[in-house]
Amino acid sequence: MADKATAEARRLAADELGWTCEPESLEFETSADLEPFDGLLGQERAAAAIELGIALRRPGYNLFAVGPQRLGKHHQVRRFIERKAAEESAPPDWCYVNNFRQSHAPNALRIPTGRGREFKDGLERLVGDLKEALSTAFQAEEYSSRRQMIEQELKDRQQEAFGEIEKEAEKEDIALLRTPMGFTFAPVREGKVIRPDVYKTLPEDERTRIEARSQELQEKLRQALQQMPNWVREARDKLRKLDEETAHYAVSGLIDRFKDDYADLPEVVEHLDAEKADIVDNVEGILQAPQAPRDAESDSPESSPVQRRYGVNLIVDNAGQSHAPVVYESNPTYDRLVGRVEQRAEMGALVTDFHLIRAGALHRANGGYLIIDARRLLTSPMAYEGLKQALRSSEIRIEPLAHRLGMLTTVTLQPEPIALDVKIVLIGERMIYYLLSELDPDLRELFKVLVDFDETVEREARSLGDYARLIAGMIANDGLRPFDRAAMSRVLEHSARLSGESSKLSTEVETLCDVLREADYHARKNDRSTVGREDVQTALDGREYRVDRLRARIQEEIRKHTLLVDTEGRAVGQVNGLSVLQMGGFAFGRPSRITARVRLGRGEVVDIEREVKLGGPTHSKGVLILAGFLGGRFAAETPLSLSASLVFEQSYGGVEGDSASMAELCALLSAIADVPVRQDLAITGSMNQNGAAQAIGGVNEKIEGFFDLCAARGLNGRQGVIIPQANVRHLMLADRVRKAVDAEEFHVYSVAHVDEAAALLTGLPAGARDDEGKFAAGSLNAQVAERLRRLAERRQAFASAEGSGAGTGQGAG
Repeated sequence: MADKATAEARRLAADELGWTCEPESLEFETSADLEPFDGLLGQERAAAAIELGIALRRPGYNLFAVGPQRLGKHHQVRRFIERKAAEESAPPDWCYVNNFRQSHAPNALRIPTGRGREFKDGLERLVGDLKEALSTAFQAEEYSSRRQMIEQELKDRQQEAFGEIEKEAEKEDIALLRTPMGFTFAPVREGKVIRPDVYKTLPEDERTRIEARSQELQEKLRQALQQMPNWVREARDKLRKLDEETAHYAVSGLIDRFKDDYADLPEVVEHLDAEKADIVDNVEGILQAPQAPRDAESDSPESSPVQRRYGVNLIVDNAGQSHAPVVYESNPTYDRLVGRVEQRAEMGALVTDFHLIRAGALHRANGGYLIIDARRLLTSPMAYEGLKQALRSSEIRIEPLAHRLGMLTTVTLQPEPIALDVKIVLIGERMIYYLLSELDPDLRELFKVLVDFDETVEREARSLGDYARLIAGMIANDGLRPFDRAAMSRVLEHSARLSGESSKLSTEVETLCDVLREADYHARKNDRSTVGREDVQTALDGREYRVDRLRARIQEEIRKHTLLVDTEGRAVGQVNGLSVLQMGGFAFGRPSRITARVRLGRGEVVDIEREVKLGGPTHSKGVLILAGFLGGRFAAETPLSLSASLVFEQSYGGVEGDSASMAELCALLSAIADVPVRQDLAITGSMNQNGAAQAIGGVNEKIEGFFDLCAARGLNGRQGVIIPQANVRHLMLADRVRKAVDAEEFHVYSVAHVDEAAALLTGLPAGARDDEGKFAAGSLNAQVAERLRRLAERRQAFASAEGSGAGTGQGAG
């Protein structure tokens, strides 16, 4: 079947090489005339996702915003959420107080918005007045009288018990003596204790009587002494009850009046009742405690033990908030997210209490929104796991990281968990989201809303106006000089270049903002009140100059013929290919020589880059595709009888991508047909097995790379670049290239098929098959087919000769 006639390469006009924004098309004089754009430009998909995530107050509907870097995702998301948060009420305050039953487990109190500071200050004043009130009560005459009565009562009972025994002993001429060893009885005569030697001279029956009576009195004394601890205990209980009554009376007035202000908060009332009971139980320690400095906070080490025991640790104070909080945590470590318990040194030991509980970002954002950078979260040990645990349980549990890892067994505080109601917004690149989605099943349960930011926006009349307003807002927010229409048009053109397509604008606002600042610097340097087009261009040139050291060195080495790339003449099996090098955020084109050699063989096309492991898989795929095209076109019925080798000359750092496959095929066709190729042209483009040209990336940088080399050597009006037709819409070439094309000093050609490129490079028609399956005489394809036919015949002749020799040898054997 006959092939269709191939079309010819089309030479592009200068106005097809990029979009020009005419300043007259902008309906303002300077950016100061524009109202800043308030919204997410070109991000309708992202805006809808944010709306849904905010509106659905259900578990798991947290947001994950994705997109390339420098899109300003954080700024745009935060600004959008802040507008929504402004419509919501401020959340309550949270504080920790002592748990008098279990001091290692402080209680969390929820206080209505703004009343937390009032509660803390009021309770600290109350505690500060506590010692004075107690001292006054315990120094009162009534307390002293009642205490003396209890003490006198105990003394009277003791004296009464001893008095009865003493009287009974006196009747028997026996005295009750108090000695350092205790109580004892001794006989007396005439009021004096009988000496031991005299006692021995007494009649035996007298001594027997005295000893018997002494033993009876000793038993009564023992019984009396046994009763005394009970009497002391009863007195002590009476004194304790008196102290409790006095303390209760002293603090009830203070606490009850304070409690009336929080009657609507049962948890606060319960805590104040517990505090009052604990004060009554520990009144003696309170009276003996040292006084704290007057200006000492309750959570400072200098505060008194009383303040530290009965004070308040206000960890979330929303008194200044008029709406829901929007918190951005720039360093999302585990402790900074969920909070921590600090320690202080006392007498060489580390101690802690509930005043040393510190809030985390989840506490501050509770009732609102928390924005976190996903990459930083994932690189902080256990931070992501801690965040997931809080979201799953809907509570913030402060737990030391070492405890969570099972590495620490020391006793520490276990604060009561706080109920969590927050929207989490993670911001990161798409790769992070998709990797997590694949590896962590929790992600899709906890972050159900994907906010996918687009890199570009369609360049339409409405979007141009909104984009100009967006830039005007950036200018105003940074306090820059106004940009005139010409300057704004240049910024818009650069945005189209960043988007990679002339019909679109880039949403890479952070890069644009850098350009705006640098243009403002040049305007200020030249003492201009407004920023002009020349200032923007100077800024763009400066940004390129600062990072193009490597490009300049490569261009210099090519000009000096250290790196071999021809821009004139013709050569067989040699084509100028174009590649892109990416260094940080700067991409530039590098012309490279691609060569092909052919010889008699078995149909292999050897990719030298792949053989030495310098070629990536996509490049190897491109070589295999061109080999498939070659076999399909020229060896449908007869096997290929050649071996070919392809290589990027002087390439030592690896080759990836299939954008050189058209150039490699043209070099291979030239080598097979022994037809020279124009060296004043360079080519880039991918192809499929049918030979159709396919779009590639970095087309602007590739064209500019070859143009700069040609311009440095001198433009001759014949030089140019061949690109796929599908890449024409991506063109946003620099002014220097457009001017050269307009002056016909340089050319850009588009092709839809590899035949068009081969014809332009060789100067021969590609040639189509006729009804008999033959290519037109004199065409490139005809010469390729003829050379392949001769190679096949030669291979067949070699095979016949080898077969004949083998047979003769066997016969002779």
